[in-house]
Amino acid sequence: MSRIPYSNYRQIILLARNLRKNLTPSEKLLWDMLRRKNLYGYRFLRQHPIVYRIDRQWIDFYIADFYSRELSLVIEVDGPVHLKQREYDIERDSKLSDKGIFVLRIKNEELEDKGSLIMKINETINALK
Repeated sequence: MSRIPYSNYRQIILLARNLRKNLTPSEKLLWDMLRRKNLYGYRFLRQHPIVYRIDRQWIDFYIADFYSRELSLVIEVDGPVHLKQREYDIERDSKLSDKGIFVLRIKNEELEDKGSLIMKINETINALK
């Protein structure tokens, strides 16, 4: 969870922009598949902030790797760092689920087989319709 003072909302935007400029190689591969409505005509945004709670003077938010508002779907690319933060990921997925957003986690290794990855994403999209 990230939290900033409500008066500094602009920091969220700047953080997301910085993350967009510095995608990991795996994120770049997936972005090439998702951008410009390439995948089944759905629009995805990369490194998109999702505010899940505003509490008095604080904003609690997550920045999703890829987000489709139309599908209420977040796609997260899980690299080695996610092995060390399982509890954080579980909490994050739970809070996003409470907002009606489904989280699809993709491991870096899954990007090697684009065919099966596209099938996995397609199955998720069909289940959400």
